[in-house]
Amino acid sequence: MSCHQAYRSSIRHRTAIVLAALVVLVLLFVADLAVGASDLTLLRAVGALLAGPGGESIDAVIVWSIRLPMTLTALFVGTALALAGLEIQNITSNALASPSTLGISSAASFGAALAITFGATLFGQAWLGTAVSAFCLALIVSAAVFWIGSRESMHPTTLILAGIVMNFFFMALQQFLQYRASPEIAQVISGWTFGNLERSTWTSTAAAAAVTVGASLYLVRLSWALTALTVGEERARSLGVPVTRLRITVFAASALLVAAAVGFIGTIGFVGLVAPHCAKLVLGEDQRFLLPGTVIAGGILMLASSIAAKFLSTGAMLPVGIITSLVGVPFLLFLLLKTRRENMA
Repeated sequence: MSCHQAYRSSIRHRTAIVLAALVVLVLLFVADLAVGASDLTLLRAVGALLAGPGGESIDAVIVWSIRLPMTLTALFVGTALALAGLEIQNITSNALASPSTLGISSAASFGAALAITFGATLFGQAWLGTAVSAFCLALIVSAAVFWIGSRESMHPTTLILAGIVMNFFFMALQQFLQYRASPEIAQVISGWTFGNLERSTWTSTAAAAAVTVGASLYLVRLSWALTALTVGEERARSLGVPVTRLRITVFAASALLVAAAVGFIGTIGFVGLVAPHCAKLVLGEDQRFLLPGTVIAGGILMLASSIAAKFLSTGAMLPVGIITSLVGVPFLLFLLLKTRRENMA
């Protein structure tokens, strides 16, 4: 087989994998609509969805008023966190980097807690004040991590240690806020740390969708430069890639994606770590396939976690952040051991 034929075969293979993952995502989307306090069959869920928001049946009211905002928010939050994790890993050349491990999610959560505590609003909207506060703190921490990493040539150990420091620092600040706040506010902040999809509204869905789609389209334009960066910083510079500007831009976009997730439903851990690695495992490093593959993997992970949260609880839905953490912590341990073995080899 010639090189050209092998390349075309590889393209077809990766395209088939992305399409298969997309089919799984659609099936999980419908399944998440069907599962709940009053279970629907898949056919009833699809029928209610097709009936539209004006449908008069009980199924249509349940799907369009309650479940669809939650399912769409889970989808867009998962894709946002996965995309942020992928690009952070690309620009730092660190397999362990993600919004969770670098402290960006903790900072965004503290920003949201600040807005909740002091009743911050923007244009009279509390949700917008919370989201902007989360973005500002996430951006500050991203800048701090970038500065620390730049001084140490993005050394993996330095970045992870900086992330641990940021995590503990902002967790302590958030606990201080809870201690000083009224019981009602403290309860809201406490619930925010677990990532609860029951907070989802059509407003949160629209905002998360706008941020995720906008950031995705922007990062697609940078796919060639990001692919070049994966083969080494010096090689990328020789190909004309403005590495420093690229890293600053991607860190800012990642902070926006994390804020869009945390600002509406709370902290969701490890999606930005697990989803990119799952996509890389089957698609390789080519950003043309890795970017859509990671976005789909993030959506699959969040929807699967949402379904699991509904099955594992009776009455109120279990916070989905608990499910993602139960999956993510062992995965992080696996990556740490794998990285250690590779460094020793």
